[in-house]
Amino acid sequence: QVQLVESGGGLVQPGGSLRLSCTVSGTIFGIYMAWYRQAPGKQRELVARITTDRSTKYLDSVKGRFTISRDNVPGAVYLQMDSLKPEDTAVYYCNNCPNTWSWGQGTQVTVSS
Repeated sequence: QVQLVESGGGLVQPGGSLRLSCTVSGTIFGIYMAWYRQAPGKQRELVARITTDRSTKYLDSVKGRFTISRDNVPGAVYLQMDSLKPEDTAVYYCNNCPNTWSWGQGTQVTVSS
């Protein structure tokens, strides 16, 4: 059973930055990984994906502001978030992509003045 632990969220003003971290119980070598988010009243959406050769893909609304990265051993995935906007407010989760693992608890990101 893979365990995912997200951290690094918090309250930040518009224009600010946060760095999210996700630790995985085991290696993620050979596995596509992603960050997802879920805002209140909305469906969970894929924010950023990183392949095994570190190719990345982003949701249009975060392109140029967010950067996903990874360490395979030990398994960890990161999301650097810059120029944050109020609409980025959500609970952020990491998982494999496509998602087949159980979800972690997520980390709350709130962008507000």
